[in-house]
Amino acid sequence: MERDVKTRWPGRLILLALFSFLYLPIAVLVLLSFNDSGLPTSWSGFSTRWYRSLMGNQDILHAAWNTLVVALFATLIATVLGTLLALGMETRARRSNGLEALVFSPMVIPDIVLAVALLTFLSRLNATMGLHTIILSHVIFDLAFVCSVVRARLKTFDFSIVEASRDLGASPFQTFWRITFPVLLPAIVAGALLAFTLSVDEFIIAFFTAGAGRSSITLPMQIYSMIRFGITPEINALATIVMAVSAGALVLSQWLNRENRSQ
Repeated sequence: MERDVKTRWPGRLILLALFSFLYLPIAVLVLLSFNDSGLPTSWSGFSTRWYRSLMGNQDILHAAWNTLVVALFATLIATVLGTLLALGMETRARRSNGLEALVFSPMVIPDIVLAVALLTFLSRLNATMGLHTIILSHVIFDLAFVCSVVRARLKTFDFSIVEASRDLGASPFQTFWRITFPVLLPAIVAGALLAFTLSVDEFIIAFFTAGAGRSSITLPMQIYSMIRFGITPEINALATIVMAVSAGALVLSQWLNRENRSQ
């Protein structure tokens, strides 16, 4: 017993060091966002002045609105298409490894490569860059994640209840709306929350597909433009808010996905 405890300590210390390396800088950023001093590294007292300052910054409010618009529309479109794609892939008589690799490639391709590819494609189409191109680009990026979450639920889905519903005279739409959709709903919501989180945080693809001008700047792009002139407590406060929204949506998504798998 004592020997087992001694052998566990090195692993625990390594794990503690790893988590400290990953999350201690984030904790410092959150702490400094409440710093009364205008210097980002000199603590002079607790204050919420930088959060109040954000509420009066029109550039940040405009960027936050753009981010919300992009995230909501991209999430809505990606959730609908991702759910239908998952249903189609799971109900195919023959599985295609090539199709699965194609669908999930945006999850493994580096963001910079995907961003350059989307920029090239949109340029070849002579498309006018703006929020609409960011939304379409985020849909492509989010689609694979929604599909993977919904497919995880479909792995344990009993398709015999669908056949029973059809045998009892229900139409395909009635079967989907009353049988399939309620069972998949937790996974769909989890996928939507994950897509929303990814869209709020995403910078590289939005930066490449936004076009010129400030009308299509999102919040991550605004943060990037601000840090070029130095880190301030206002940036720390803005980063803390973005991180809190993203973390909250991600935690809720994972909780729903866990509940979904346990059913």
